[in-house]
Amino acid sequence: MLDTYTLMWAEQMKAYRKADAEGTDLAKYASLEALGKFRLDLAHMKQAGTVGGGEVGHTPRVSSIDLDAKQPKATVTDCIDLTDWKATKVETGEVLPLPTNQPKRYVAIAEAERWDGRWMIVDYTPDGERTC
Repeated sequence: MLDTYTLMWAEQMKAYRKADAEGTDLAKYASLEALGKFRLDLAHMKQAGTVGGGEVGHTPRVSSIDLDAKQPKATVTDCIDLTDWKATKVETGEVLPLPTNQPKRYVAIAEAERWDGRWMIVDYTPDGERTC
């Protein structure tokens, strides 16, 4: 389960580095609400003329799992660390500071379901109110 989450993160970072999911395997690991949220973020980045860079730290753990359900489900709780992450203006290369209300470390929750023998991340919710 954590393998799928980690692979989704790698593909998400590829997409954020160019503000476009084209050429990534993001849809292979994220679906439904999660994929829609990532695509919306990418559209905002593209509209603003920014790309992401640096590294996002995280420490995911499976916080719940139900393998006996008709549709097996799991929840991943992650501590996102933006200390080494930056947004950059594409045209100028200017590094933009994080918004002042953006915590450097916060909790994110990913919901996963098992589909046809493999896990898919179906929802992803960052919670900036919960620091870690």
